Amino acid sequence: MTVPDSSAFGSTESPTASPAGSTAGSPAGGPAASPMGIPAESGAAPDGRSASANRAAEVVPAAAGGPVRLDGPWTHRDVAANGARFHIAEAGEGPLVLLLHGFPQFWWTWRHQITALADAGFRAVAMDLRGVGGSDRTPRGYDPANLALDVTGVIRSLGEPDAALVGHDLGGYLAWTAAVMRPKLVRRLAVSSMPHPRRWRSSMLSDFAQSRAGSYIWGFQRPWIPERKLVADDAALVGRLIQEWAGPRTPEFPDEAALDVYRRAMRIPSTAHCSIEPYRWLVRSMARPDGVQFNRRMKRPVRVPTLHLHGSLDPAVRTRSSAGSGEYVEAPYRWRLFDGVGHFPHEEDPIGFSTELINWLRDPEPDR
Repeated sequence: MTVPDSSAFGSTESPTASPAGSTAGSPAGGPAASPMGIPAESGAAPDGRSASANRAAEVVPAAAGGPVRLDGPWTHRDVAANGARFHIAEAGEGPLVLLLHGFPQFWWTWRHQITALADAGFRAVAMDLRGVGGSDRTPRGYDPANLALDVTGVIRSLGEPDAALVGHDLGGYLAWTAAVMRPKLVRRLAVSSMPHPRRWRSSMLSDFAQSRAGSYIWGFQRPWIPERKLVADDAALVGRLIQEWAGPRTPEFPDEAALDVYRRAMRIPSTAHCSIEPYRWLVRSMARPDGVQFNRRMKRPVRVPTLHLHGSLDPAVRTRSSAGSGEYVEAPYRWRLFDGVGHFPHEEDPIGFSTELINWLRDPEPDR
């Protein structure tokens, strides 16, 4: 197997990292950030936005709530699960929808969907994964099986019998995993920009185009250098990765305010290291007994209704890699491709994404 080098992380030079940002919950300077809520299907104001979405769209100073607990029509709190503490942002009442972010982001990536889901009659909860945002940064526990137990543990801590899991990127990988490991706790599954774990593994190993598209993951295998690059120059690389992975359809995303929020969150001490650790496990475990055992475990089919969402111009995860994940689902499976959208459908086309998700969640009998 030929492993392509990563232009972002493959250099042998060690750039000087900028000072780490403030810790979670403390003020951080910078330009204004706009959470930009998105309307639900009903209750829209004359401009087409719901009342809560309009409140979320107000410009919030970067210092308001620090780099993680940003103000908006949601509440922040911490919950204990699987031996760690996790930060969540929640809004609304009704059936639980748990939102799982990907790399290089944190809970705030779901700002549009939190308001839309709450207005649609759901309890929307976006959590920070272990080691990211306002959650605990533990020295170990970044393998997908343990991270999936974090997710199902949060469901239990919220006092709910089950949840609809919605995951993007790494969060999607964990959503797939949780649906296999703890099927009784997962009511429905929605995954964006991430194939089934077995499909991801085979694509990275046998498809050179996908291996090249995911070259940043190979670059993560180097010690310390990736962490330094992520936080160097005020985490400029975080902004560059988001810009490069986004599609051309929506020039409003990413704007400088959103990029500033993600850069500040990455600069919280230890976040860069903890964000990279899951990807190190995914690669380094491929030939180890624990990785082989995990891959075999993921042969178990997903037995809950599944919605699979993907951007047609995703440069990080090819459409060809994600398509075909339905072979691991023994339940209604729906594939939805967003034309002209890149790696972040929920931010690049938030109205379309939220509408598709809410309609599917409301459908009592989602078909194939």
